[in-house]
Amino acid sequence: MELPRNHFKHALAAGRQQIGLWVSLPGAYATEVAAGAGFDWLLLDTEHSPNDVPGVLAQLQAAAAYPDVSPVVRPAWNDKVLVKRHLDVGAQTLLLPYVSTVAEAEAAVAAMRYPPRGIRGVAGSHRAARFGRVADYVKRAEAELCLLVQLETREALDNLEAIAGVDGVDGIFIGPADLAASLGHLGDIGHPEVQSTIADAIRRVRACGKPPGILAADETAARRYIEAGTLFTAVATDVVLLARETARLAKAFRG
Repeated sequence: MELPRNHFKHALAAGRQQIGLWVSLPGAYATEVAAGAGFDWLLLDTEHSPNDVPGVLAQLQAAAAYPDVSPVVRPAWNDKVLVKRHLDVGAQTLLLPYVSTVAEAEAAVAAMRYPPRGIRGVAGSHRAARFGRVADYVKRAEAELCLLVQLETREALDNLEAIAGVDGVDGIFIGPADLAASLGHLGDIGHPEVQSTIADAIRRVRACGKPPGILAADETAARRYIEAGTLFTAVATDVVLLARETARLAKAFRG
């Protein structure tokens, strides 16, 4: 059995824009609805969602029926155990939050790789290896794994070029909400200082030869970020879409 190809990783390497949806609703059913919508990637969140590894497994299984969309999983933290567990259930692309230093980026890379290049625990019968049916999985897996690190503090931006230069970091994601808080503008992503800092960070990531990514609050922001140079752009969040549309519909009928 062949090792699954990571279409998201190869698209970023080729410089092709990847449009995504942030999936905060836990459960396979909502994921399957989103998987057929036509996005390039879905972010399956466990940091700010009541979700866990078994839940992500069900979401990955639901999304697998839609080969044109790539799941990206965000573990709750840059933690070697969480990385190992998500990789073993079949996640090929991980977005690790709150990476602010070279040491933290290097730890993330090590967690993604088997020894002697890293510290990922070795097993051969998990879902990622198609339960032992992918020949030489442990030797070949790294080629199809993709690591995205999330920069969301002033310290992280100070270290941006050094983090981008860490071997094994495939993309840099700018976390707008936490970055705004770190800059002293909690809850105000649209503040001019925050937006100018984001635009500058996108430019710097591109200058390092790495793809920048971000989550946008609305369509206008998404288009602005794409124009600034993002290559993987989440243009909405499922929870926000549901909340806004249900409120709009209720208001339309209740006045």
